[in-house]
Amino acid sequence: MNDVQETLDLELFSIAGQHFTLGQLILIPLVIFIGYLVLGWLVKAAISAMTKQEVNPDIIQIVRRALNILGLIILAITTLDLLNVPLAAFAFVSGAVAIGVGFGAQNIINNFISGWILIWERPIRINDYIETGQTSGTVEEINTRSTRVRRVDGVHMLIPNSKLLEETVVNWTLVDKLLRCIVRVGVSYGSDVLKVKTLLEETTTNEPMILSEPVPQIIFEDFGDNALIFDTYFWVNSSGEKSAREIRSDFRFEVERKFRESGIVIAFPQRDIHLDGTLRIDRQ
Repeated sequence: MNDVQETLDLELFSIAGQHFTLGQLILIPLVIFIGYLVLGWLVKAAISAMTKQEVNPDIIQIVRRALNILGLIILAITTLDLLNVPLAAFAFVSGAVAIGVGFGAQNIINNFISGWILIWERPIRINDYIETGQTSGTVEEINTRSTRVRRVDGVHMLIPNSKLLEETVVNWTLVDKLLRCIVRVGVSYGSDVLKVKTLLEETTTNEPMILSEPVPQIIFEDFGDNALIFDTYFWVNSSGEKSAREIRSDFRFEVERKFRESGIVIAFPQRDIHLDGTLRIDRQ
């Protein structure tokens, strides 16, 4: 037993007056490995419990990130303590590293801080549908450096967090998922406009995805060049442009069916051609 203890206490090398033994070099990787496993298990258990209680995904992400950071700090302090390395020894080195990182990684630090601002202020949340520049899609994850957005065509995009704070962002679902839709239809001149209005009202009433409050509106918008223009305004609960497009599509299918059954003609462009007497057609 004494031989094993003497072997573990064997000094291998020293740095700046700090001595390191064989036992420390064996113990430290073991502590880091076990600590990493325990941290992963605790985070997984906490996330699983919150998921079962249907906690908001944003809160779950904040807790996961906080637990990971706290666990890594505790693990680092424990490792230094086992090595008998005082934290004050890193004060000068950490200051120099901070200055170097500050000059060399400004964009990374900017995106890192922006990520935490997005998480705490929550102007953008997971499952929100947003538009920024020419990009639109559903927020799937807010990471430390970037935010992952899934477009309606299924493509994933990584947007730097600082861009979401510095540029204009349209959040369709920031307060609620209410969305106003408009569907325009033109009927031929001579159609019964009151019948058209009635059919459009019936369609809004029968469509299950259209909300009764706020009340849908049928507007006789204009006398067009080739048609009488009607606009139908209605509200839906939408998670984004994709579902809103599907609702508008279903509405148009139903309107076309009702108009066809009722003899209402959906107008199309028409042009009258007038020929003067100077035009001659030669027959061979």
